[in-house]
Amino acid sequence: MKAVICTKYGPPEVLQLRDVKKPVPKKNELCVKVLTTSVTASDCIIRGFKVPFKFRIPMWLAIGFKKPRKAILGIVFSGVVESIGNNVTSFRIGDEVYGFDRFGFGAYAEYKCISENSLVIKKPKNITYKASAAMPYGWLLALYFLKKGNIQSGQTVLIYGASGSVGTAAIQLSKYLGAKVTGVCSTANLELVQSLGADEVIDYTKEDFTFNSKKYDLIFNAVGKKKATLNCKESLTRHGKHITVDDGSPKFYIDDLILLNELIENKQFKAVIDRTYSLEQIVQAHRYVDKGHKKGNVIITVD
Repeated sequence: MKAVICTKYGPPEVLQLRDVKKPVPKKNELCVKVLTTSVTASDCIIRGFKVPFKFRIPMWLAIGFKKPRKAILGIVFSGVVESIGNNVTSFRIGDEVYGFDRFGFGAYAEYKCISENSLVIKKPKNITYKASAAMPYGWLLALYFLKKGNIQSGQTVLIYGASGSVGTAAIQLSKYLGAKVTGVCSTANLELVQSLGADEVIDYTKEDFTFNSKKYDLIFNAVGKKKATLNCKESLTRHGKHITVDDGSPKFYIDDLILLNELIENKQFKAVIDRTYSLEQIVQAHRYVDKGHKKGNVIITVD
């Protein structure tokens, strides 16, 4: 099968398309014929080993010293179940599925194996494979951190970096939870952010929200401290919280994807796709994501 191999840590050019052996599912695994995947910020961090110095040793121990031990990157996938192990009971051959494999990687390939007990779920019929590959990454992160922020109906939420994969998911999720949402983004993305349900949109190139005297119950930095350090203490309500997407190590559960499916089926959540590339264009896709200005998600078509 064709797969993209990360030959070493470095720029996008370290990714190479090669022919490798097709994986065989273990007893509790399903083998998915991958139709679409996405290039996430996490993929680029791993490929470039872009981590603070104090985290380098733990990262080396976790994923590999000179290059990733699991050479095929890609954590999000969407496709069709091609074969199953003898003990699999939740899926059948031909099922349309999508999922998220945070530590197993392997989605930059024509086939990928994953345990049926992992973050994999049947795809709703009312969305495409591209759309389903554009949803899990931002959704899971947004859900984790908004839960951490304990959003209640009627509260005010400000999302900084509202046009990225996490930000676009956070807007929609916050509205679902009943919050009043302010999105902060650049001029080019104002219309997008408003279309996703934001009650107010602030152009950070023209206005600093920390000086507008408004107070928020939750300020969510969806781009991380490296890209934006927010001095927003005075913009919080008395019991308000400031949460950053790189605070701690998120935990994800299959119930998170079950909830996502419910919202998709009820047309309460939609995918935001910036660009689509082929698997052969993976280097160009990584170059684009590295720039840090994508709107929503960048999709890779495998088949």
